[in-house]
Amino acid sequence: MKRHIPNALTCANLLCGCVGIVEAFHSNILLSCGLIGLAAVFDFFDGFAARLLKVSSPIGKELDSLADMTTFGVLPAIIIYQLLVRSVPEMEDMWIPNLAFLIAVCSALRLAKFNIDPRQSDSFIGVPTPANALLIASLPFIIRFHPAWESVIVSTPTLLIFTVVMSYLLVAELPLFALKFKSFGWKGNQVRYSFLLASVLLLATLGVLGVPLVVALYVLMSVGVMLVK
Repeated sequence: MKRHIPNALTCANLLCGCVGIVEAFHSNILLSCGLIGLAAVFDFFDGFAARLLKVSSPIGKELDSLADMTTFGVLPAIIIYQLLVRSVPEMEDMWIPNLAFLIAVCSALRLAKFNIDPRQSDSFIGVPTPANALLIASLPFIIRFHPAWESVIVSTPTLLIFTVVMSYLLVAELPLFALKFKSFGWKGNQVRYSFLLASVLLLATLGVLGVPLVVALYVLMSVGVMLVK
């Protein structure tokens, strides 16, 4: 029975992604974004459960990538697509929103590379797809709860630059630390604990506005660690 628990959690992640895609095309963007957040919880606990129960398997690894591609690759691309549709003023420019799917393509490349790259057992090369997806999921919530930012976010140049930059960071040869604890002591986990503490403070003080800052902090701290080594 216990050997099915991690895969069940992964399937819950996949289900969130499938429902989120449907809701996104029905313009229920906030629900789609909320499902990305829920899927991220399932994504964290499927690996945690596999390690705890010692039931990791090759099929679990492949299933995890397929689920992540749907939830953290395709769904975020659709959310950016919908925001671009809102930002494009002229009907003859309606091809522009399709550029959002560059995120899905680069997410696929990122996940495929992760599965065969031995360097990524204890760290990441390129921004992880869940981090990118959570960043994208925060944008509609920022628009909803902080309307003053809508004109900045729902702008064709802003969204296109964002799409290109994040797509590049997904596949860039950029070493990033992973939140995988081999032990819970301070030694060896200084960067992880510092990042978690700073993230909690940012989210507690800024709410959803803190999500982009958390992702930026993650990248900057990783670059700092790389430069120090």
